[in-house]
Amino acid sequence: MSPAPAAAATADLNLPLVLTQLMKGVVYRDTHDKVWRQLLQLQPQVRDYMAMIGLTVIVDEAEGYAFLRQRADDGDDEDEGQPLPRLIARRSLSFHVSLLLALLRKKLAEFDASTGDTRLMLSRAQIIDMVRLFLPASSNEARMVDQIDAHIAKAAELGFLRPVNGPEQLFEVRRILKAFVDGQWLADFDRRLTEYAALLSGDDADA
Repeated sequence: MSPAPAAAATADLNLPLVLTQLMKGVVYRDTHDKVWRQLLQLQPQVRDYMAMIGLTVIVDEAEGYAFLRQRADDGDDEDEGQPLPRLIARRSLSFHVSLLLALLRKKLAEFDASTGDTRLMLSRAQIIDMVRLFLPASSNEARMVDQIDAHIAKAAELGFLRPVNGPEQLFEVRRILKAFVDGQWLADFDRRLTEYAALLSGDDADA
């Protein structure tokens, strides 16, 4: 007797594959099609497994990404007084990388409000010009551009920008940025930029 269609479909699912890909980093609908489809079907099992090791699975079906977040230590996961070890390291971002991410998030919000497209593409030159507006004037243009390039590379390493192959140096602003720079933060953007400007002026004076 042949298995029922539902049972056959379940048998084709690969829980270890989904778990492994999530542990490696963000799972995107557009770049991890097979894993994404299986993740949606295996969500209860994936959530149960990750909960055992102190992780929460964040799935945004509308935006098309999923990732793991360390669960806040509320004391419930302690074994004989010992908390679970942190599996996802906290990353301390430099001031200028934080500024870049804030500007990219604002750009993404403007893009979403003005178009029906889902992929925001920016050239290297556009990103440099965007950041340059908030940096102190410098007599060494080449050095400033090199520094901005380093910040762009860091944002790409963190997964918020993705280089796109082509004749022009293009980057896709990854939509997972919305999960880390939320709407409330964005609503405070103008005030934060004022603070940034004050800090930058202070840095320039110290220099």
